[in-house]
Parts: sequence; C-alpha cells; structure tokens
Amino acid sequence: MGLFDAIEIAGSGLTAERVRMDVTSENLANAQTTRTANGQPYQRQEVVLSQNGTPADFGSTLAGAQSAQGPAGGVEVSGIVSDKTPDQLVYDPGNPEANAQGYVAMPNVNTVTEMVDLISESRSYQSDVTAMQTSKSMFTATLELLK
Repeated sequence: MGLFDAIEIAGSGLTAERVRMDVTSENLANAQTTRTANGQPYQRQEVVLSQNGTPADFGSTLAGAQSAQGPAGGVEVSGIVSDKTPDQLVYDPGNPEANAQGYVAMPNVNTVTEMVDLISESRSYQSDVTAMQTSKSMFTATLELLK
C-alpha cells in the first residue's frame, strides 16, 4: 500500500458523495415537476457506485493486499439511472395537467426519503473528510519522527 493510498481512497469517496448529493438535490428540486421535456413527470434519479478497479472477491482482495501492487481501493460512480417506481396519481381536478378523471401524474420522488438520503450522504462526506485529515496528521507525525 502506497503512502498516499488512504488519501486517494478518501478522495474518491468525497467525489462519489458529492455526485450523490447533487442527484438528491436535483430530485428534491423536481419533486413537483409534472411535465419534463419528454412530456412525462420527472423520474427520480439514483447513483450507482462501484469499487475502483476490478471487482474482487475476498481471496483476490487479500492476495492484492499482500502483493506489491496493493489492494484496489476507493469507489467510483458507475452511472446515474432512473428509478422505475411508478408515478403517483394525485386527485387535483383544478390542475391544468389533470386527466379526464381529475388525476395528475406526479413524480415518484418522496421528499422524506430524499432528505434522509441527503443526511446520510452528508455524513458520509464528513467521514471521508475526517479520514483525509487523519491520514494527513499521520503523515505529518511520521515526517516529524524522521527529522
């Protein structure tokens, strides 16, 4: 394991959590959007994360950790996908988007779920910042010993 691997791993986590927070914020901003460019209600977006490098089982991870190359580490954003949960139908006959029965197709965004996700993402981001600060202080202490 290299000297700066811990910082690189925490940095990849910071990037991933920032993307997750951006997508969650977009979901919250569009929670009431009944018509997008394609004429349909907004579809909730989700971030798909994966391990940096090649996916590995425990045995190959252990072998990589014992070799000179070190273990694969960190996380990366594999993609952003639409949630396939069906739209919600809300009775609002006065809405210009209402169908003949008076129902409006609303986005599949639950603001409570999005806020819980945002809190979780914020705490994960802070954990990555703490990991980077801890690594930095360990490097500083090591350099002080070598003086």
